[in-house]
Amino acid sequence: MDERLIRNIGIMAHIDAGKTTTTERILYYTGENHRIGEVDNGEATMDWMEQEQDRGITISSAATTCFWKEHQINIIDTPGHVDFTAEVERSLRVLDGAVGVFCAVGGVEPQTETVWRQADTYKVPRIAFVNKMDRLGANFPEVLEEMKSKLGANPIPLFIPVGVESDFKGVIDLLRMEYLTFDQNDQGATVLRQTIPEELLEEASMWRESLIDAAASFSDEITELYFDGKEIPVNLVLATLRKATIERQILPVFVGSSLKNIGVQPLLDGIVDLLPSPTDVPPIKGVSAKSGKEVEVKHDVKAPPLGLIFKIQMDREAGPLCFVRVYSGVFKKATAVLNINKKKRERVNRILRMHANRSQELSELQAGDIGVIVGFKEAQTGNTIGSEGNQILLESMNFPAPVISVAIEPKTMSDQDKLKKALEILSQEDPTFTWKDNAETGQLVISGMGELHLDVLITRLTKEMKVEARVGNPQVTYRESITQEASGSQSFSKVIAGKENAAGVSLTVKPLPADSGTRYESSVSPKAMPAEFFEAIKNGIENSFRSGIKFGYEACDMEVKLTDVSYNELTATPFAFEACAAMCFDSVCQQAGPILMEPIMSVVVVVPSQYVGDVIGSLTARGGIVNSMESRPGADHIHAQAPLSKLFGYSTALRSSTQGRGTFSMEFSHYSPKV
Repeated sequence: MDERLIRNIGIMAHIDAGKTTTTERILYYTGENHRIGEVDNGEATMDWMEQEQDRGITISSAATTCFWKEHQINIIDTPGHVDFTAEVERSLRVLDGAVGVFCAVGGVEPQTETVWRQADTYKVPRIAFVNKMDRLGANFPEVLEEMKSKLGANPIPLFIPVGVESDFKGVIDLLRMEYLTFDQNDQGATVLRQTIPEELLEEASMWRESLIDAAASFSDEITELYFDGKEIPVNLVLATLRKATIERQILPVFVGSSLKNIGVQPLLDGIVDLLPSPTDVPPIKGVSAKSGKEVEVKHDVKAPPLGLIFKIQMDREAGPLCFVRVYSGVFKKATAVLNINKKKRERVNRILRMHANRSQELSELQAGDIGVIVGFKEAQTGNTIGSEGNQILLESMNFPAPVISVAIEPKTMSDQDKLKKALEILSQEDPTFTWKDNAETGQLVISGMGELHLDVLITRLTKEMKVEARVGNPQVTYRESITQEASGSQSFSKVIAGKENAAGVSLTVKPLPADSGTRYESSVSPKAMPAEFFEAIKNGIENSFRSGIKFGYEACDMEVKLTDVSYNELTATPFAFEACAAMCFDSVCQQAGPILMEPIMSVVVVVPSQYVGDVIGSLTARGGIVNSMESRPGADHIHAQAPLSKLFGYSTALRSSTQGRGTFSMEFSHYSPKV
């Protein structure tokens, strides 16, 4: 297929803004589904995981393909819940454009801002869809204002709503100046175009004026036609708006109600008319695996194949399904490719195109397309695949560190290996989920981004993978650091198998500002001893960072400098230097005022105004600090920071103190000394 007719888009929004419902309508109108599945009764196509249907939320970003006006649209439905940030991040990385869905009542909500910032990072062009115009409290102009003030966007409505709340009947197309209604007898599939009723003409003309004005600021041709009083062709306005959208200078706005089947087809037209094809986006940057220099990967079907695995999903029969975005060249079925990160050759057994949870076999996948490759054994999320002659690493994705852990153990010893295998599969699929075997306690400890994240993964273990396991209470993943500078030396000598192993190391440690991570450097001349011994010292220090200072938690915000070594070529061994560096690290850090650091979370609580006092009181009692508050119609938003250890079970407490009307979301902010 001509890659100019491909659109790779994501649908992103706050939880409950109606992303999945909108996607269901898109699949229905493009002929992918013969009936509409609803989230409310657990039948949504895109929420195909059992838990997504039980909880009514989207967890994994399902990829699906549909066709509209001869264009192929690859849609990735991303989760709106903050615990699944990695899923959103992963999807944005491979998209060319996105549709932001906003609730006409809630407007720009906290999670929308988070996702919006992530989309800014990856420079993704967007259009907006203001959904739920049929809901009580819907306010279209207010949502536009919030887009300006909270997201720094430049919203340009192409459609305006006719009626509001229960009177919401249709939309006005400002470009063609037509009134659109949607026939409810065939679930909105038939679009009826009519002339604009007399009483709405003045308002529509005013909105159209500002639309043409916005387009004119990007095109001299439109400005001249406007001043000459001539007719401005719709295609010219669309071409101008498309260019400005791709350059991220404007945010075209569509409006409707997915649940009431109003306004979805114009949104589909907008995806095709305004969002970029793979040929419209700038070349992606990568790093040459051989030279380490930055290179640009141009979109070219004739170039060597190069693709990024942005998601892995396990299938019981087929094994790992690797979702791949192809940036150049063509991947063919039954050929070998190189996993550039792992330096391993892998075989492409099958290529599939996914339609939510159905699939269609393909013989090849070419530049600009998104599909699934079956047959990779070693692949992980974020790996680059390509050819041996053209080894370029597409930038790796950085995922936040897990902040919450629980201990897990199999119910019977015979399930031990089954449990480890299942955990391995889950961590391959989800890079923010980690697990380790704690040698001291003999426990398996799993870590994730939040209570909901771990809850979902544990349910998958027990229900999908049929592993019977007992789970402990949630534990906070602390970090360790130091409060002052300290220096010291250590010598090591041990006779092993009749040979003396000896080394001497001097280190200086000092604290760094918050969020600096850990650093190791050496001020010793490289000529003092062979490079392998310096490498051994570095390994010793890096292992020590991971195993901590006092309590066994990972170290953070500190720098270690190697200041001197004692080297004798007759007795020196890499083992001795690695052990000596670790011992020296321990003894010097003990003198540097070691402290325990705990994760502080940014919390946003949304409650009706009568409960604000209670909520602030309960947050303060949990060690929280309220930073700001904003009043909105229907609910107040309280922004606070609180230690994670005090927030366990907070959702239950909030629900009971607000009669079930309060909701909250939290994300990791920073580590701070535990009080």
